[in-house]
Amino acid sequence: MNTTKATSIPASPKKTRRPASLDKRKAHAGWFFVLPFVIGFVLIYLPIIFDSIKFSFNEINPVRTGGYTLDYVGFANYQTALFENADYVKTLVAGIKQLILEVPSIVIFSLFIAVLLNDKIAGRAAFRAILFVPVILSTGLIESIDAQNSLSEFMGSDESIDMGTGESAAAQLSQAIDLEALFANMKVGTELVEYVASAVDSISNIVNRSGVQILIFLAGLQSISPAIYESCRMDGATAWETFWKITFPMISPMILVNAVYTIIDAFTSDSNAVMKLIDSVYSQPNGNVVSSAMAWMYFLVVILILAIVAAIMSAFVFYQKKD
Repeated sequence: MNTTKATSIPASPKKTRRPASLDKRKAHAGWFFVLPFVIGFVLIYLPIIFDSIKFSFNEINPVRTGGYTLDYVGFANYQTALFENADYVKTLVAGIKQLILEVPSIVIFSLFIAVLLNDKIAGRAAFRAILFVPVILSTGLIESIDAQNSLSEFMGSDESIDMGTGESAAAQLSQAIDLEALFANMKVGTELVEYVASAVDSISNIVNRSGVQILIFLAGLQSISPAIYESCRMDGATAWETFWKITFPMISPMILVNAVYTIIDAFTSDSNAVMKLIDSVYSQPNGNVVSSAMAWMYFLVVILILAIVAAIMSAFVFYQKKD
């Protein structure tokens, strides 16, 4: 009798689950921190956005029994904002001109101060805190504590830097130097004269709004390996060459970030003239639909400016490749 041995099939080895890589763990942690904002945006802000879009294309008619009805009017509210409201376009153009002046000034000033504070100088921690004080004073928490808002008004008013003449220090500086006469003697264009004079008049505003940008630049500067600077010194590179060939390219992503942040901050600040105009129109009879149209046109202008700035600056941004 022939007996055949049953051949046993070897069991397949159990697949061991590989631990997630460091990049994946960081990505998961990032989504974990972003998730509360996403949930809040979907549940709270998204319905408001949809209502705002709906109001901008409709006319609101109150009902005696309570509530209201919406009558579709197409782009009539947008035409009212553009052609019947004389202040909207003028204020928007003036805001864009002010933006062109302030954004480069804030970014350049922030970079200059960050480079100085990145060096090992005595009291640099105190200087960092002093430059960040205006950001803290502008927060809602401080304003709620300061019920009369006297501290914030004093810090932002001309009286806080008044030297007895009733004028701000920036105005006194521009008068003392007489920039227009100075540049006229140098035979430069009137456009440059107006730009520099406006920048001098905006010195206090530039300093007050540079705190966050300085910290972002400091974070970028401190992420550069000291070994790179040591190699430059060994090769005989000057400080000027090191800045333009090492420091500036490696913090160029931070320049883009700060430019985008400054533009958004300028367009959404409470002192923005367009935002104030939209608020004033909202309080007028049937002004909520017109203000919605104004807000969405304003939003599209901001998005367009951000897209142009990001497209232009991205071409000059240096991204270090990972090994």
